[in-house]
Amino acid sequence: MSNSSMKAALGAALIAFPAFLAAPAEAHIVLETTSAPADSYFQTTFLAPHGCEGSATTGLTITLPEGTLVAKPQPKPGWQLEIVKKPLPEPVEGPHGALFEEAIETITWRHGKLPDAQFDAFKIHMRLPAVDKETTLYFPVLQTCEQGTRNWNEIAEEGGAHPASPAPALTLMPAQNAHHNH
Repeated sequence: MSNSSMKAALGAALIAFPAFLAAPAEAHIVLETTSAPADSYFQTTFLAPHGCEGSATTGLTITLPEGTLVAKPQPKPGWQLEIVKKPLPEPVEGPHGALFEEAIETITWRHGKLPDAQFDAFKIHMRLPAVDKETTLYFPVLQTCEQGTRNWNEIAEEGGAHPASPAPALTLMPAQNAHHNH
């Protein structure tokens, strides 16, 4: 490539770069780790890469898989935490023989402020269920912003198109003596 061609290419790249920076973020809320052994304790991180069309994120509500008995969110300075539980039809024996009468339905971080130009990580430590075969768990997320909301709750159909607002997903591998992994 000649010196003048290189200068022209560099000039074109520099002109296009601001347009790249101004483009809306198309990243999804995702799990940092996408697979784990079933019947184990698991720490996961939900990555929030942007707000809602330029508006700052002020809340994140994560719906946990049905029957989640143990889940603890990591506190974030400047954010309030809320854990919503629902009664089980009958008590269930959980980890270490404990008896549970409620399951954790949602975990919400709210009243914070995450500017659109920044990202953050929201962490949960939880007990994963036992499964006999590879299984996918979905974690629908409601992202609340200063102006508007975004539901990350779509589940792709097998062989179908990738959804515009996919729910974060975790693939569970059948347990092999993983239940003591804290």
